[in-house]
Amino acid sequence: MTAVETTMTYSSYVIHQDQEEAYMTQEDCWDRDLLLDPAWEKQQRKTFTAWCNSHLRKAGTQIENIEEDFRNGLKLMLLLEVISGERLPKPDKGKMRFHKIANVNKALDFICSKGVKLVSIGAEEIVDGNAKMTLGMIWTIILRFAIQDISVEETSAKEGLLLWCQRKTAPYRNVNVQNFHISWKDGLALCALIHRHRPDLIDYSKLRKDDPIGNLNTAFEVAEKFLDIPKMLDAEDIVNTPKPDEKAIMTYVSCFYHAFAGAEQAETAANRICKVLAVNQENEKLMEEYEKLASELLEWIRRTIPWLENRAAEQTMRAMQQKLEDFRDYRRVHKPPRVQEKCQLEINFNTLQTKLRLSNRPAFMPSEGKMVSDIANAWKGLEQVEKGYEEWLLTEIRRLERLDHLAEKFKQKCTLHETWTSGKEDLLSQKDFESASLMEIRALMRKHEAFESDLAAHQDRVEQIAAIAQELNELDYHDAVTVNSRCQGICDQWDNLGTLTQKRRDSLERVEKLWETIDQLYLEFAKRAAPFNNWMDGALEDLQDMFIVHSIEEIQSLITAHDQFKATLPEADKERMATMGIQSEIVKIAQTYGIKLSGINPYTNLSPQDVSNKWDAVKHLVPLRDQMLQEEVARQQANERLRRQFAAQANIIGPWIQTKMEEIGHVSADITGSLEDQMNNLKQYEQNIINYKSNIDKLEGDHQLSQESLIFDNKHTNYTMEHIRVGWEQLLTTIARTINEVENQILTRDAKGISQEQLNEFRASFNHFDRKRNGMMDPDDFRACLISMGYDLGEVEFARIMTLVDCNNTGVVTFQAFIDFMTRETAETDTAEQVMASFKILASDKSYITVEELRRELPAEQAEYCISRMTCYVGSDSTTGALDYMSFSSALYGESDL
Repeated sequence: MTAVETTMTYSSYVIHQDQEEAYMTQEDCWDRDLLLDPAWEKQQRKTFTAWCNSHLRKAGTQIENIEEDFRNGLKLMLLLEVISGERLPKPDKGKMRFHKIANVNKALDFICSKGVKLVSIGAEEIVDGNAKMTLGMIWTIILRFAIQDISVEETSAKEGLLLWCQRKTAPYRNVNVQNFHISWKDGLALCALIHRHRPDLIDYSKLRKDDPIGNLNTAFEVAEKFLDIPKMLDAEDIVNTPKPDEKAIMTYVSCFYHAFAGAEQAETAANRICKVLAVNQENEKLMEEYEKLASELLEWIRRTIPWLENRAAEQTMRAMQQKLEDFRDYRRVHKPPRVQEKCQLEINFNTLQTKLRLSNRPAFMPSEGKMVSDIANAWKGLEQVEKGYEEWLLTEIRRLERLDHLAEKFKQKCTLHETWTSGKEDLLSQKDFESASLMEIRALMRKHEAFESDLAAHQDRVEQIAAIAQELNELDYHDAVTVNSRCQGICDQWDNLGTLTQKRRDSLERVEKLWETIDQLYLEFAKRAAPFNNWMDGALEDLQDMFIVHSIEEIQSLITAHDQFKATLPEADKERMATMGIQSEIVKIAQTYGIKLSGINPYTNLSPQDVSNKWDAVKHLVPLRDQMLQEEVARQQANERLRRQFAAQANIIGPWIQTKMEEIGHVSADITGSLEDQMNNLKQYEQNIINYKSNIDKLEGDHQLSQESLIFDNKHTNYTMEHIRVGWEQLLTTIARTINEVENQILTRDAKGISQEQLNEFRASFNHFDRKRNGMMDPDDFRACLISMGYDLGEVEFARIMTLVDCNNTGVVTFQAFIDFMTRETAETDTAEQVMASFKILASDKSYITVEELRRELPAEQAEYCISRMTCYVGSDSTTGALDYMSFSSALYGESDL
């Protein structure tokens, strides 16, 4: 043990210790007011005097007054020689003050040489008989030579002594040791310590808690008579003091510890068993947690896949968008925790296997279907179904968008056509030519020719209606029955119009020879007005036509077409003026010759007012069309900004993720630093990655805005949100798995005593033969690595080694498996033989152990654990309640028999 540096300031009575090796905490420091308490000072005087005499009597002397008898330094030096077993410098024989100071200084120098640094205390105070300084010095000697070396379960000094007392008195009623003052006032704790080690000296069952003085005196007398522990305390002082002096109690109790130190062999054996059982219990708990977590994750995957495989299409855009929103919730809310669970499951599995190897236990084999590979396959299936479901959703949304557009366009064209055909069948069925005049007959003939021209012009619209209906049927429109019915009605009506038109023409041609004259101006107006009217109808239809675009280029194409249409307006206006000029000529002739006009053109139903009204309608719709196109330009520009915004981030995040993956690989393969340096670097990378999560969330937000704006392509980047998500999940999994691998390497190094230089040498060898630089070697590279390290390998020996480093037949050797192999045969771990030997000590060299012995020597939890798993002992020396600890020890390490 290294020296304990202790600084003591007795002017304020505060003791400071080195933080790593201190044997006394701040709460143990002397307090000025407490030291001046007469009751405490009296207890310390008596206790310290008795303690000193217990050692001085070995040299044939003693002290009466602690501050007086140590003034000349002679007995102080003698005391240090007795308790340390070492020789101090020869004392000065004179009686002068400087002789005494010299002797005391020799004693103080010896104390300092043992790692105790004394501050504000000198030989003058001891020579002058300063009681406070003398008591402080004696307490320091007691701490250093009587208490400091006490160690129980890796604790030392006061904590170790307190833990020892608690362990020894735990089974006794009315005893609860929590400190070194009031816990000892009733005397039962001291009696319990004696009874635990020497039950023949005290009948504990006869002691009463309400008789503290009797209990204390009993303990003092028995200890002095049978254990050679002098009486250092007065029962009345302890009972009558509200809080007995802690240092006096610690000094007295430490004598019991040293008196019973030889009885600790059984406790050591019990501790070994407890440690082995604790490891076994912890491993069983980890196995149960793995099984539970794996079952829950597989059950979630089993429930989720049918939902993602459901391809039942909705009939409306709103319903499909709700499905898309549900899928987004699944991606953002439900899936991320499961990704973390999957990663944690792999980490737990690797940690458990490492702990089992380090504790020399058999490897853990999960239940059927719950291996890490099974979970990985299930997860892969989930992601495949998930990807297919998203593609189906987007395809369905595009389909419904197209259907809604086509359905609206179908309704508009049908309405225009039905408006135009309204009354045409009745008109064609009239017999007006039978009673008409010559002019009227000729007018009817010309009117019919104009109608035929108009009818031919509408043929294209009917074909468009039929084509739209066919496309709606091919896209599985939900209201296809209504569409088909309306389309069929229009087609049937169109066929009937053709039949009626032909019949009326035949009738008019029969009587055409009866009519000889026709008004050329009316005829010319009708001929010019009809196509111009058709042009205006087409223009009105085009200006009101709905459109759907997905890019700037498409809307620019529509704007270009619209600009070309506007360029034809001057020529159309000339045509309108020419047509209206014919009507003006008719009026002029009528006025000139006094002809009374009926106001009806016999060759057409179009009036000049109709032409003017439609022309005004065309001019009114042109700016409205301009506005609609500009609004669409703005929307497409906004979409383009969203594309560029998403691409700008994706083109940064994608390479960043790849760079981090490469950097993590470089850190894990780096051999220039220690494993702790690698762990720190990886932790920093992990924190940087966690801090980077906000950029992923922002990109998710931009992606959502793009989808809400129905943007499904982006020419500015090769990265999709799916690529980013997969890369991000792989990055999280890689950093977590890498940190876990380094933790397991540290665990292996510390458990098996591998130096950092050895690890670096192993890593250098591994990296040299890791030709693919993927953290794994194939069997040929592994064989070459072993040969380079001095192994003489035959085929059989190499096959045996491969079963150790690649027990799952993966065809590769990881660095962790390589480290395990290189350290396997030199590892020092608990074995079944060691555990048997420990049980044999508890059983007093018997071949069996009893329930009473287990419960007496082991803590309650470990004792019941052993009792529930040990089989009954079968042998010639068997007794009632005998348990077989040998087979139990073998079973702990997976051995059928030793």
